[in-house]
Amino acid sequence: MKLLRLGPIGGERPVLLDETGRYFDLTLVVGDIDPVFFASGGIERVREAHASGMLPEMDPAGLRVGAPIAKPGALLCIGLNYGAHAAESGVAPPAEPVLFYKATNTLSGPDDDIPIPRLSTKTDWEVELGVVIGRKARYLDSPDQALDYVGGYAICNDLSEREFQLERSGGQWSKGKSCEGFNPMGPWLVTADEISPQEVGLRSWVNGEPRQDSSTSDMIFPVAHLIWHLSQFTVLDPGDVINTGTPQGVGLSGRFPYLKTGDVVEMEIDGLGRQRGTCV
Repeated sequence: MKLLRLGPIGGERPVLLDETGRYFDLTLVVGDIDPVFFASGGIERVREAHASGMLPEMDPAGLRVGAPIAKPGALLCIGLNYGAHAAESGVAPPAEPVLFYKATNTLSGPDDDIPIPRLSTKTDWEVELGVVIGRKARYLDSPDQALDYVGGYAICNDLSEREFQLERSGGQWSKGKSCEGFNPMGPWLVTADEISPQEVGLRSWVNGEPRQDSSTSDMIFPVAHLIWHLSQFTVLDPGDVINTGTPQGVGLSGRFPYLKTGDVVEMEIDGLGRQRGTCV
């Protein structure tokens, strides 16, 4: 099941895209796809409503695609979670997950423009598997139960300004991670039952030229381990988003130029669709 939010910024409405390719308005069933949606059994209510035939079909033509979740409580990010990316960054693979946070107002639609920050010369792309938490997770006993806490998966572009992140950081990465529009997400959220998170390919392009091409099977710490590990240090609430790390092939490697105005960034993950943003 694919969940979307369609409409202008601040006026998105929840939508279901079913397996036949038809779109259905969810506003009769849920207010939005947000933390309340997950905490109150929203996925089950949508499934029941669709099965009963009560959802009105809609035409998505001309509607902007927003981020598939609204107002998450936290946007947690994992750094250096692919060995080859750690190598191109000039560091050893971490012994345990590296955690940083992004401001949640960095979320934007999958095809929205990507703002290059003022004074930026090193804006970078990062295709990542995004995980949305479906129910509260705290002190999980083991990774074996962790995937039961996933609500769904989506593409995230963990944009980074490398000078802000590494040279002007003051010891933290957030300056280079929390710039406006620095987390395009979507086009849709696929419910957890339809995705095997360690078996999907992820790719990125800049101006049509390949940049990243890898698989989540190459993660140092799999999704289940990340959720279990994070639950030992913080409470993961319904609707929280986890960016699970990016593979090799980013600008930081020195093999490619950083982004500039007019560049077009495209990303896709198997089963999760494709996004396309223009740098402005």
